[in-house]
Amino acid sequence: MDWNRTKTIFIIVFSILNIFLYSMYVNRQVGVDNMQVIGKTSVEELLQLENITYNPIPFTKKEVSYLSAHIATFSDEELKSLTNQSFVLVEKSRLLSHLKKAVKVKNEKGDYDFEEFLTKYVLEGSNYVLWDLDEDEQQAVFFQRVKNETIFYSPNAMLVVHWDDDEEITHYEQRLLHDFVSFNHKKDLLSQDDAVGSLVTRGYLKPDSTVIQVKSGYSTLVQLTETQVFAPTWNIQVKLKDGAIENYFINAIEGKVIEFQPDLLEEQTE
Repeated sequence: MDWNRTKTIFIIVFSILNIFLYSMYVNRQVGVDNMQVIGKTSVEELLQLENITYNPIPFTKKEVSYLSAHIATFSDEELKSLTNQSFVLVEKSRLLSHLKKAVKVKNEKGDYDFEEFLTKYVLEGSNYVLWDLDEDEQQAVFFQRVKNETIFYSPNAMLVVHWDDDEEITHYEQRLLHDFVSFNHKKDLLSQDDAVGSLVTRGYLKPDSTVIQVKSGYSTLVQLTETQVFAPTWNIQVKLKDGAIENYFINAIEGKVIEFQPDLLEEQTE
């Protein structure tokens, strides 16, 4: 066998293969660039075609970071500060509390008002924000906040409050995250317009709907036993033709649509 000739053939074949792969890469990049241009045009066309109302939001380009946090365990010292309630701890990180005396869920005007309850009876209650209120089930779901940003649908950063037919709070369940740390390496933040455009081009938004709000927060990227990693997230609130409100979530770095499990709140509030 002529090894020199064989070696030459292999060199030629691999050279051709490299040229072929490089041409594919170049064509792919050109295709991506063209697709981005076409995508921007198609978003506007789709909005008009589906009669979706959206007012573009001014955006200043900036960099953001991922966050990590630890699941908090409730200490005896912290629990001693809780008044007017008895409680049970599950694995030291899930607090189940029953109030001994009635606490009204509505104020004198007849509106739901949880501010006083959160301040007086819940550990770090000021760090929770109301997300969902269900009058039929007589419960309210709160999400924890960090750096004035809401943590969406993390089971370890939720507070669920229950009341009875007399509109008096009876018990609640709490989980908490602490020791938040920002990752040093920062990433470019996706604009609100690009987040909405991602939903439109993928067919998530329904005809005759209106984008009423786009707000920032965080959602779980990686969940370990005691630690979680969170990614910056856009929450897009949309009002449908019948007046119903739908929420969508976009990873504000990668641009991926985040679909939370629909039964997550139900599991956490049983």
